[in-house]
Amino acid sequence: MSVKIDETLTVECETGNYHTFCPISCVSWLYQKIEDSFFLVVGTKTCGYFLQNALGVMIFAEPRYAMAELEEGDISAQLNDYEGLKRLCIRIRKDRDPSVIIWIGTCTTEIIKMDLEGMAPKLEWEIGIPILVARANGLDYAFTQGEDTVLAAMAHRCPEPEFSVRERKETIQKLFAFPSIKKGELVEYANHPSLVLFGSLPSNVASQLNLELKRQSIKVSGWLPAQRYTDLPSLGDGVYVCGVNPFLSRTATTLIRREKCELIGAPFPIGPDGTRAWIEKICPVFDVEPQGLEEREERVWESLKDYLDLVRGKSVFFMGDNLLEVSLARFLIRCGMIVHEIGIPYMDKRYQAAELSLLRDTCRRMCVPIPRIVEKPDNSNQIRRVRELQPDLAITGMAHANPLEARGISTKWSVEFTFAQIHGFVNARDVLELITRPLRRQKNLEDLGRTTLVKKSNKF
Repeated sequence: MSVKIDETLTVECETGNYHTFCPISCVSWLYQKIEDSFFLVVGTKTCGYFLQNALGVMIFAEPRYAMAELEEGDISAQLNDYEGLKRLCIRIRKDRDPSVIIWIGTCTTEIIKMDLEGMAPKLEWEIGIPILVARANGLDYAFTQGEDTVLAAMAHRCPEPEFSVRERKETIQKLFAFPSIKKGELVEYANHPSLVLFGSLPSNVASQLNLELKRQSIKVSGWLPAQRYTDLPSLGDGVYVCGVNPFLSRTATTLIRREKCELIGAPFPIGPDGTRAWIEKICPVFDVEPQGLEEREERVWESLKDYLDLVRGKSVFFMGDNLLEVSLARFLIRCGMIVHEIGIPYMDKRYQAAELSLLRDTCRRMCVPIPRIVEKPDNSNQIRRVRELQPDLAITGMAHANPLEARGISTKWSVEFTFAQIHGFVNARDVLELITRPLRRQKNLEDLGRTTLVKKSNKF
């Protein structure tokens, strides 16, 4: 089955099983981003083992998450779940005093129909701390969608704007001036409606994107999630929102339908090309003419020349794992790489429409065919295609990395791109550093093999 995007770009659909992390792994980066939060994962011992192994490296960082382990009595509905969760939340309030407690539902809570949404409001009233419920369980397509579930739940707790659009235009007349990067030059913010960006990024990366928009006289009113739960941005009618990650389609839908926000459909700011396109999509919405983006993009490409020489002409195959595949493939095609196939666990064609359009335009610019896009790929079929195509690099989940390496295919774990800083102009170099690491390792091994062979021949 295939779904047509336009006359040249189609998305095929297979029926493969998921080979991905559990979405409760989103706790690992969200608890660090939302500094006054506490995450309570409600599940079985298996969930606890997963968190212990996946997040154990952070044990010295005083992590603000815990497991509420369900036992046989809980699963058979013979015990009082409410009292158990109440006891845990009171202890969390006493030990950590967070601004919000986020309950993460798991597969087990779904199967036994545990009424987390029913218990949370009552317990919130009793202990005096906001409690959010996010069912970030293994029924999702990809592990990154755990963040999507949490942000969609958090959007409901954002305050409403103090003014309507009309009142805002009548009331806010003054401009704000702040020093820019160039000494002595002032940047004035345009008088425009609120803009909220959604997606969890490290604070320094979020600041970089804020600065890029500031250069265009656009003020970012807030981020979802904010660095502190108490600083959540105002959402409502007349507020514009724009995403920074392609796996946040549920959050985007919530912001449009429930919060009545206006979504700016833009490619995602990954790579110099994606970052420029992202800014160029935002500016016209606020009647701002983009300035200096072409020159800025060219300077970044020039700084990447040493990496571009390594990747140009190399081939890559995306097996599909974290929903970043289309954005990464588009950037690598622009770098001169050959992309054989883009596997992706799930494709929201409306939310990724601008990214797919940029992919098509990039292929035309580079004079290469649009790569095959496969949604829910069957891994057996994909491995067969990998063995036939023999790409220089396969970007895959951890489950398939070692088997492919054993068959002579260089691999890169897709999960590394989830945790790395890959957004914005500044971080394009980090993306290519990840991409070229296995290629450089393979080249070093080949050089070492040739050196050894020469030494042996000289000995004889």
